[in-house]
Amino acid sequence: MITRDQISTVMDHPVYDAHGNKIGDAKHVFFDDVTGEPEWVSVQTGLFGTSESFVPIHDGTVVEDHLEVPFAKDTVKDAPNVDVDAGGHLSVEEEHRLYEHYGIDWDTAWQQPSQRDQGGWAPGTGTAGQTGMAAGREPAGDDAMTRSEEQMHVGVERRETGRARLRKYVVTEEVQTTVPVRHEEVRVEREPITDANRDAAMSGVDITEAEHEVILHAERPVVETEAVPVERVRLETEERTDEATVRGEVRKERIETDVSDETGVVDETGQSDR
Repeated sequence: MITRDQISTVMDHPVYDAHGNKIGDAKHVFFDDVTGEPEWVSVQTGLFGTSESFVPIHDGTVVEDHLEVPFAKDTVKDAPNVDVDAGGHLSVEEEHRLYEHYGIDWDTAWQQPSQRDQGGWAPGTGTAGQTGMAAGREPAGDDAMTRSEEQMHVGVERRETGRARLRKYVVTEEVQTTVPVRHEEVRVEREPITDANRDAAMSGVDITEAEHEVILHAERPVVETEAVPVERVRLETEERTDEATVRGEVRKERIETDVSDETGVVDETGQSDR
């Protein structure tokens, strides 16, 4: 069971279940009217903390900066709905439903050691006073009134908005280029008989048939392809910061003075309310 001195450690801090799973954040602590000790804590759950579930904390423990309760996360989230604004108290019916949900015997709850040592409390008439964000409601006999306000805490969550991927595929393009090619052609040359070539011309048979063959050559284009790397491509993410406006509602307590006589009341500033 947590003490009143540990309330500041609990408020607006995480609440974990018996298996180490985070249930939510503690938003309100309710005290027992008889003993004045913390008895319930409301845990803000849901995606944006839109729901509050009540869980008993007489068996809870404060570990570093969070509260651990001996109940499963689903059990807490499925707890009966309770009106947090119902005058700062739990009704007998609400408390009875909560005890039944958590499997705590209504008739023997007052016999628990932590409550018996403090003089006991009666579940049949027990109601619980609600705390604000950081401090408890005034205990019995205190002539001061505590005014509390709610504070709005806005966080962010990271979620997936899309995906980008690189995909490589092959396309065929037509490439045209011009290259020079060479070829051989036949040209007939005639030379007259002179003293220089007469001997070669007169050798052999005087008149006969003969053939002389010349091989012609030509160049033609030859195409071959080669794969060569030209660049590397990668995906990188770049984080940018935008501004988002969040609107919400917070509750504030106001204290009014109701004077039954004609003496009037003067506040700390010296102003009279008459």
